[in-house]
Amino acid sequence: MGLHLETLIGRLLTVGARVSALMVFAPFFGSVTISPRIKAGLAIALTAIIYPLVGPELPSLSTAMGWKVAGGEVIVGLVMGITLQFVFEGVELAGQVVGFQVGHALANLINPQSDAETPILANFYQAIALLIFLQLNVHHWLLRGLIKSFEYCPPGMVEAPPALAEMIWRAGGGMLLMAVQVAIPTLLATMLIDVALGFLGRASPQLPVLFVGISVKSVVAFLVVMGTLRFWPGLLERYFGEALTTSEQAMRLAR
Repeated sequence: MGLHLETLIGRLLTVGARVSALMVFAPFFGSVTISPRIKAGLAIALTAIIYPLVGPELPSLSTAMGWKVAGGEVIVGLVMGITLQFVFEGVELAGQVVGFQVGHALANLINPQSDAETPILANFYQAIALLIFLQLNVHHWLLRGLIKSFEYCPPGMVEAPPALAEMIWRAGGGMLLMAVQVAIPTLLATMLIDVALGFLGRASPQLPVLFVGISVKSVVAFLVVMGTLRFWPGLLERYFGEALTTSEQAMRLAR
């Protein structure tokens, strides 16, 4: 009975290691604004729910190779979480670029997701992305992917080949492309304003182009952002789907 209980606890810890790693690295779940007690309770609840679904034939962390199993589970949680986190980082990067172009780069606020100072527009962009993340139920996709991950990448069989690192590197490069796509409408509008104000400044040297430009670019940027927000759900849905597909492919490589 004691041996059976030890094996059961070891297998639960195997599932819990993967769930806990996802709670640390995934967007929304890994937010610093969520209390560690709540995260721990959620990880325990998910472990209790997932364990009967993935079957009892799991390696135990109580064995001599438990450290290897635990390391593999952390890798799986990292891959699943960081691929989605790249989407949020891309949106935040777009906000930083737009904020610099508009002239808001010096006004920083504490980002509730990372507890670090970021420009105002970067905070705004990331808050919108989080709302879309929840509205699209991407967190449900993530939890379903977590259950499927035990099929794609069984515990105890996880490795970290160079191809896995290359795939994660490419996913990080996609973050830059997404930032350009999100920011390009506002950047083009503000660049046209800079050109127009340049001509006005040459035609009328007495015109305070600098002060006028900051106000005009702020208003135009706000209007462009409001006008393009309707396209964000479709764009981010595609990127969230691609991120989950990338994590699935990465887990297949890690077998």
